[in-house]
Amino acid sequence: MASNKHALLRYRIIDKRLRNKYKPYPTIDDLMAACEEALYGSDMGDAISKSTIEKDLRAMREDDELGYHAPIKFSKKEKGYFYEDASYSIDDIPLNDDDLSAIQFAARTLYQFRDNDMFKQFRFAIDKIFNRLNISSEVKDEAIVQFVQFDQMEAPSGGEYLPTILSAIKEKLKLNLQYKSFGKALPSQNIVHPYLLKEYKHRWYLICFHEDKKKVITYGLDRVVKLEASKETYVAPKEFDAASFFKYSFGITQIDEAPVEVVLEFKALQGEYIKTQPLHASQQIVKESKETITVKLKITITHELVEQILSYGANVKVIQPDKLKGLIIEKHSGALSQYQ
Repeated sequence: MASNKHALLRYRIIDKRLRNKYKPYPTIDDLMAACEEALYGSDMGDAISKSTIEKDLRAMREDDELGYHAPIKFSKKEKGYFYEDASYSIDDIPLNDDDLSAIQFAARTLYQFRDNDMFKQFRFAIDKIFNRLNISSEVKDEAIVQFVQFDQMEAPSGGEYLPTILSAIKEKLKLNLQYKSFGKALPSQNIVHPYLLKEYKHRWYLICFHEDKKKVITYGLDRVVKLEASKETYVAPKEFDAASFFKYSFGITQIDEAPVEVVLEFKALQGEYIKTQPLHASQQIVKESKETITVKLKITITHELVEQILSYGANVKVIQPDKLKGLIIEKHSGALSQYQ
């Protein structure tokens, strides 16, 4: 049964690869590598055979039980596969019991690794999938809609660039990137060296080195107008360590400053929430009483940190440092002045 579940997962990986407009006309080797990378974390070519992919393509086209009837064609000119109907996707076809079984299989596999460092940033997404399957394994369960509401969040634009960026990071290829900042009338043209992809609050960001500005910059993928990989390679600097780059950051902003000790005093009820969902990996409880809970963090002071503290209103007080205390007072005073 596991092999059948893998086949159903491969179909969706192949479908996604065929719809990648930035890498059109994939070959058998391309599809094989995409499936191996997604399922086994490696594209060395020792887990899935070419004949398996050929059978998958035939099943997607012809298997009546699957019901895909995918319009997959081979281009002799481009020497690769494509959808004759560019708008086609098996994602538009309702899930059947076998599809759901395959998703359950993948979800339970992911769940085993949810505490692994590689998957920690996706833990909430993994838990959400697993919880949904625990509530009901039925494909169409009206009780889910009637009695259970999941957080609804529109997927931001930019997700279509993820395969291209990830491939460029692995192959050390430069990216040509058109980017439209908020408040700017026209997009800017940029040549960057991609280092890292980071997800924060349901949005994807690219951390990269800007050739002209000679510094590391963060770009939100939802503001990318156009992106394509260059054939030109770059040499990644030894001093850039993806694992520690955001170690002392709060949010997506990374500043070239030493981290400071931040002490926050929460009213008891709010503090209980902070204990169960820490603000930062460095958080420590330093004092508790019936009235307050005090925590200590080792972080840099960023815009996101200030916004987070402001969101607690009167339920938090900044004890130190004075710089952060002054920023919070200034923001609260500015807000108050709008009502006077």
